[in-house]
Amino acid sequence: MSKPRLVLLALAAAPALLLGACKKGADGGGGGTAVAGAAGPVAPAPAGGWAAQVARTPEGGYRMGNPDAPVKLIEYGSRTCPHCAAFGTEGLPKLRDTYVSTGKVSYEFRDYAIHAPDLAAILLGQCVAPEAFFGLLEQMFADQPAVVEKLQALPPGFEAQLQGKSANAQAALWAQQLGYIGFVGQRGVPAAKAQACLADTKAVDAFAKAQADGTQKYNITGTPSFVLNGEPQASVYDWASLEPRLKAALGQ
Repeated sequence: MSKPRLVLLALAAAPALLLGACKKGADGGGGGTAVAGAAGPVAPAPAGGWAAQVARTPEGGYRMGNPDAPVKLIEYGSRTCPHCAAFGTEGLPKLRDTYVSTGKVSYEFRDYAIHAPDLAAILLGQCVAPEAFFGLLEQMFADQPAVVEKLQALPPGFEAQLQGKSANAQAALWAQQLGYIGFVGQRGVPAAKAQACLADTKAVDAFAKAQADGTQKYNITGTPSFVLNGEPQASVYDWASLEPRLKAALGQ
């Protein structure tokens, strides 16, 4: 079975399940808890500050902040998950301004597909330079209500059009139906580049491997899921439940 086919099977949830398939709270992913510690001195921030330092990681995520930060936070998130969007709106600014900016915490976002349209959003969301990644991610989260409206108004027979098509072809259909191409076009991604990213089979293979690796290593079962210094965080799904774990890891 090919990796693109594995992605298709992972995205079998119907659009009507969009609001219910991502993590809602106390179920959590994995059983770990934060490891208490103390963060010592860090190197001076480069020009623009630590929060402006963004790089793609070998695991397929995008890391914001000091690569040598003593506290490393990873989020597995879905671009169509409302709980991920809530964290992106409420938690990410506080995480960035209060913790990442100090150089003591780095934050890495790893895309995790749980709904049928996710692959289209992922391919286009990663179709930008690293420094533009988090800005586009936040704007996709902010636009989520408009996407939900389009999902609720899918034309008859649309899902039948997906049958038998490759992962890339399905992503292209979702992107067109949900207006993603125009959305990223308004944010600096030309239509030709967007279409090329949607057609990139190597990107789909890399994403399928990254998702499978995350599932196997951290037992990711829903989104958002957080990993702190290598430990999956049970019952952490929003800023209120995450910040105490960060403080403990920092020895505060």
